[in-house]
Amino acid sequence: MSIKEEFKDARAKFKLLSLYQRFEHLVVMFLTALIAIIVIAAVWNLSLKILFGLVLSGSLDPSDYSVFQAVFGMIFTVIIALEFKKSLLVVAERRDTVVQIRSVVMIALLAICRKVIILDLSETDALHVLAFAAAILALGVVYWLVGDSDQRLGEGASGYTAASPVVDVNR
Repeated sequence: MSIKEEFKDARAKFKLLSLYQRFEHLVVMFLTALIAIIVIAAVWNLSLKILFGLVLSGSLDPSDYSVFQAVFGMIFTVIIALEFKKSLLVVAERRDTVVQIRSVVMIALLAICRKVIILDLSETDALHVLAFAAAILALGVVYWLVGDSDQRLGEGASGYTAASPVVDVNR
């Protein structure tokens, strides 16, 4: 299908939407564009910091934990933004009318994992580490329960078997 045909098809589908659905679609597309701009800027900034701040200045020391902490923290920030954009695109494509719980839980898991990665354990007390561990465990259980529920619902509907959440990249 050519781009021209895709735009024609999208325009035809857009005309079928109610006024509120059009408004919602425009807002989602605007947010998606903003997040895309943020991701591009973050990747550019990350590239510059790695190239000029670490490689060319000679401060890329494999044994320096704080450097890798900062780099992986920046990488996770980009990954979180991409996951958020993906969840908005699912809504924009009208596959689902609301942002799915799995996407929200995945974004929360990524955010907490990012925080754990950049956490300085020498300055953090055990209670905070325990709280992070409990939050990760709780979100992991919710993610598993939602995936298990989706799988049971999928099996009940016309013989469809839902794929594993680890393997299925379209979820």
